[in-house]
Amino acid sequence: MSLGLLLPFGAGNFPDRAIAVITEAAAGTPAKHITFINGADRETVETRTTTVDEFLRERGITLQPEDSISSAAESAIAEGSTIAFRAAVPVNLVIDGVSRAVRTSAANIGAALAAQHISLGPHDRVDPAPQGAIEPNTTIRVARTTSWLERVRTAIEPPIRRTFDIGMRTGTQRVVDPGTSGTEETTVEVLQPNPAVAPKRLVLAARVLRFPRAKVIAQGVGDYSTLAGIAWRGTVRLADAALRMIATAYTGACSGCSGTTASGRPAGHGIVAVDPHYIPLGTLLYIPGYGRAFAGDTGGAIHGNRIDLGFDSSREAMIFGRRPIMVYVVK
Repeated sequence: MSLGLLLPFGAGNFPDRAIAVITEAAAGTPAKHITFINGADRETVETRTTTVDEFLRERGITLQPEDSISSAAESAIAEGSTIAFRAAVPVNLVIDGVSRAVRTSAANIGAALAAQHISLGPHDRVDPAPQGAIEPNTTIRVARTTSWLERVRTAIEPPIRRTFDIGMRTGTQRVVDPGTSGTEETTVEVLQPNPAVAPKRLVLAARVLRFPRAKVIAQGVGDYSTLAGIAWRGTVRLADAALRMIATAYTGACSGCSGTTASGRPAGHGIVAVDPHYIPLGTLLYIPGYGRAFAGDTGGAIHGNRIDLGFDSSREAMIFGRRPIMVYVVK
C-alpha cells in the first residue's frame, strides 16, 4: 500500500501517524548508526530513515526557518553520519534603545548579531559580551558609538634666549630677533556615544610641522663686573655672556714686546690682551672668526671694552686690523 493512501485514512494524531508510516516504510531499510548533536547534547543513535528530514521527524522535530541544521533536509543519511541541530529560541534585541524580538539558533551573542546583519564598530558596547551563550529570552543590548578623526593645529611659542650686552645700561633690554612661532599638528579620535553625552577625545599622535625659532633678547649689564655678579649668583651661565668689543691685533714680535705675556704664556694666536677690570685674566673666551682664546695678557692701551688678539705673524695681524667684534665668555 502506498504512503499516499495510508496517510489520509490513518487514525490518531497526524504527526504520530506520519512517524509511524515513515517507520513502517523504512522497515526494510538497514539500520544506520549516526551521531546526533541537539544543542549541547550529543548522542549516537540508530535509525532506518534515509534523509535528514525523515530523521528529524522520527525524533519529533519539525524544522522551523530560524533553526540551524548541519545538512540540508533532503540530504541522505549514511552509516556514521553526523547531524547537528540547534533549535531557534526567542531573544530581545535592544539597539540604541530600540527593542525588537527575534528568533535565533546562534550559539553565542556575536553570532546572533551577525545573523541579524548587525555589525559592530570598534567602540560599540555589547551586553552580554559577544562570547556569551544564547539562552531563551536573552536580552542583547548594543550601544553604538560614533567616532571620527580630527586634526588640530596649534602654535608653538618661540623659546626665549637671552644674551648680555655691556653696551646697554643695567636693567634695560631690547629684542635682537623676534623669532617665529612653530606649528604642531595633533590627531585626535573623537568618540560620541549619543548626542546627549559629551564626546570623549583621545590623542592618537602629534607631530611638529614647523619648529619655532628662538626669540633673542639682549639684556644690559652696564659693565663686566655686573655681568660677573649675575653669573656668580647663578642666574645665568657665563657661557651665555656676549660682549661687544673693539678688537686690534698684535704679535709677540711687535715693537717693545717681549714675546711673553702677563700670564707667563708665550704670545701668539689664542692669547688675547684684556682689561682685567672687564675680563679677568685666565678667562676662557670664544671669538667668532678667531676661535677659542685665553685672556692671558694686558696692554697699556687696552681699557674697558678693548681687546687685543694675538697672532703668530705680523701679516696676519695687519690683515685683521681694527674692527668691532663679539666676544663670548666660555668660563
